[in-house]
Amino acid sequence: MREIRRRTRVVGAFPDGESGVMLVGARLRHITITKWGTRKYVSMDWLRQHDLEAQHSA
Repeated sequence: MREIRRRTRVVGAFPDGESGVMLVGARLRHITITKWGTRKYVSMDWLRQHDLEAQHSA
Protein backbone atom coordinates (compact mmCIF):
# COMPACT_ATOMS: atom_id res chain seq x y z
CA MET A 1 0.00 0.00 0.00
CA ARG A 2 2.84 2.38 0.77
CA GLU A 3 4.27 2.01 -2.73
CA ILE A 4 0.88 2.56 -4.37
CA ARG A 5 0.33 5.67 -2.24
CA ARG A 6 3.78 6.98 -3.19
CA ARG A 7 3.18 6.44 -6.89
CA THR A 8 -0.27 8.03 -6.68
CA ARG A 9 1.20 11.16 -5.12
CA VAL A 10 3.80 11.40 -7.88
CA VAL A 11 1.10 11.31 -10.56
CA GLY A 12 -1.08 13.83 -8.73
CA ALA A 13 -4.45 13.58 -10.48
CA PHE A 14 -5.56 10.79 -12.78
CA PRO A 15 -7.46 11.61 -15.98
CA ASP A 16 -10.05 8.94 -15.15
CA GLY A 17 -10.75 6.10 -12.73
CA GLU A 18 -9.38 3.55 -15.16
CA SER A 19 -5.90 5.05 -14.86
CA GLY A 20 -5.82 4.55 -11.09
CA VAL A 21 -7.02 0.97 -11.44
CA MET A 22 -4.32 0.30 -14.03
CA LEU A 23 -1.64 1.66 -11.68
CA VAL A 24 -2.79 -0.54 -8.80
CA GLY A 25 -3.11 -3.57 -11.09
CA ALA A 26 0.41 -3.09 -12.43
CA ARG A 27 1.80 -2.89 -8.90
CA LEU A 28 -0.07 -6.02 -7.82
CA ARG A 29 1.24 -7.92 -10.87
CA HIS A 30 4.75 -6.87 -9.92
CA ILE A 31 4.25 -8.08 -6.36
CA THR A 32 2.99 -11.50 -7.47
CA ILE A 33 6.04 -12.21 -9.66
CA THR A 34 8.66 -11.13 -7.11
CA LYS A 35 9.65 -12.42 -3.68
CA TRP A 36 6.94 -10.24 -2.15
CA GLY A 37 4.30 -12.56 -3.60
CA THR A 38 5.70 -15.55 -1.72
CA ARG A 39 5.56 -14.03 1.76
CA LYS A 40 2.84 -15.24 4.09
CA TYR A 41 1.48 -12.91 6.71
CA VAL A 42 -1.44 -14.99 7.91
CA SER A 43 -1.64 -18.72 8.45
CA MET A 44 -4.53 -20.21 6.52
CA ASP A 45 -4.63 -23.38 8.67
CA TRP A 46 -7.42 -22.00 10.84
CA LEU A 47 -9.56 -21.26 7.80
CA ARG A 48 -8.99 -24.73 6.34
CA GLN A 49 -9.91 -26.36 9.65
CA HIS A 50 -13.05 -24.23 9.88
CA ASP A 51 -14.08 -25.27 6.34
CA LEU A 52 -13.56 -28.95 7.16
CA GLU A 53 -15.65 -28.68 10.31
CA ALA A 54 -18.41 -26.88 8.40
CA GLN A 55 -18.47 -29.61 5.76
CA HIS A 56 -18.68 -32.38 8.36
CA SER A 57 -21.49 -30.70 10.28
CA ALA A 58 -23.62 -30.13 7.17
